Amino acid sequence: MKTGLLFITVLLTALSAGIFFTWSVSVILGTKKVGDFTYLETMQSINREILNPVFFLVFFGSLITLISTSVLEFHHRPSFWWIIASTLLYLVGTFGITAFGNVPLNNELEAINLIQLTPSELKNFRTYYETHWNQYHTIRTVASMLSFIFLLIVTFIQTSL
Repeated sequence: MKTGLLFITVLLTALSAGIFFTWSVSVILGTKKVGDFTYLETMQSINREILNPVFFLVFFGSLITLISTSVLEFHHRPSFWWIIASTLLYLVGTFGITAFGNVPLNNELEAINLIQLTPSELKNFRTYYETHWNQYHTIRTVASMLSFIFLLIVTFIQTSL
């Protein structure tokens, strides 16, 4: 059971890190090249569509399985500390940053009627939103990737025992 749970934990955390990494190297680069209205309209649309069962399974499933794996590995000292580090990184750096950084910005964006904004207001809001959103996104991307790397270390420890 522990091996199966660890496998699922590694898989979900890898998928989560992959989502954030892929976003960084594709979506962010693409949206930098569009106008303010298009950028904000696109982000509104993406923010609505990302709230789907598959994303929730990966994003929340990673956290749930990380916590569960931490509990099950409590007495296995070499693995335990790597799993705790992975869990804390994901909890604070990925989940926490998303919940308290990116999501509030997304909610601010959702509340805006873009058609009513002047070009100057669009530019100002985009600058504010994009700058902060991308900073938070970079933190959660690095945190999720490190969380995944720490889980890989656990798999190597487990196979060498």
